Amino acid sequence: MRVVHSPEHLRHAPEREFTDARSRPIYEVPERAEAIRRALEGDDAFELVGPTEHGAEPITAVHDPAMLAFLEDAWREWHAAGVPAEEAVPDTFPLPSLREGMGPAPTPSSVRGRLGAWCFDTATPIVEGTYPAARAAVDVALTAADLVLDGDPFAYGLCRPPGHHAARSAFGGYCFFNNAAIVAEDLGRRAGGPVAILDVDYHHGNGTQQIFYARADVLYVSLHGDPDRAYPYFAGSADERGVGPGVGANLNLPLAEACSDEEYLANLDLGLEAIAAARATFVVVSLGIDTYERDPIGDLALTTAAYHETGRRVAALGVRTVVLQEGGYFVPHLGENVRNWAPGSRGPRARPVEARLSPRWRASCLDRTRGTRLGWGSSPWPG
Repeated sequence: MRVVHSPEHLRHAPEREFTDARSRPIYEVPERAEAIRRALEGDDAFELVGPTEHGAEPITAVHDPAMLAFLEDAWREWHAAGVPAEEAVPDTFPLPSLREGMGPAPTPSSVRGRLGAWCFDTATPIVEGTYPAARAAVDVALTAADLVLDGDPFAYGLCRPPGHHAARSAFGGYCFFNNAAIVAEDLGRRAGGPVAILDVDYHHGNGTQQIFYARADVLYVSLHGDPDRAYPYFAGSADERGVGPGVGANLNLPLAEACSDEEYLANLDLGLEAIAAARATFVVVSLGIDTYERDPIGDLALTTAAYHETGRRVAALGVRTVVLQEGGYFVPHLGENVRNWAPGSRGPRARPVEARLSPRWRASCLDRTRGTRLGWGSSPWPG
């Protein structure tokens, strides 16, 4: 399996984020990608390659060109404005209620104001190297897609910064450009046929959902912490199924706190059933390892063995697959967990999770979710 990686990610190295009502060391650090790289380099099942440049067109196919332009110049403008902080973070957000009954707000000329117009949280600082790192992450993702289009059954893009929280006209959640959405759009345009995105990050990919919510040609399936308690809070509920032509092409599977390997895999099977029924020609996986039992900002209870089984089940679909890195913040085990997830790895030494699955649990999970499952027989998908 070929792995696409760029050292450009090292240029995005903010030190602080503002969460839980305090300034704290940021979780999204360069060492995350470096730990994964080292783990894969040490396994002869993987071959590391560099990315090729793809330009801005694939980005503006899913993102507002004005957001791309803002991110390109944001650090220069921040620095030129003489702001003493070494990391650019918004302090005001234009919520609709702020100007209720007054019409839309004018676009401010100051970088401080425009930062809040594009960024939706206080945990996604911009530093001098953010834009080149984010552009390199897109090239990493698109190069992985190139490999799959050229015949590789799987390719892995070691993307950093991650991407699935970035919406068409908003960034946040450590994400600037939506790598998975860009790849899904690119695969659909270049190869035709429906594309499925399987998002297995702990946090719901609100940006990916928003970009494709009204479309029938991209199926979005997400397993994530229930937004009733988990970031990003305002997207990811089970009743969000799409709008217009996209009705039925969005499947959210919110997970309970302390979700076990067995419960997780039962929900995963529901998502894989949806992908199989859609007859997708490509699968794009948003791979988050923040579902791990020791992750500092997740509350699920997955083990390393579950990651190997998840990767095996995705591979069993028999669909060409692009795997793109999203979250995962327990750095000491991050590389090994990604290595175990990737199809073709040697896998864990622990007893396979599959052998511990409870048929009774799977039946109860199907019953519990049947009310919000999609009706495959009336799928809007072609084929």
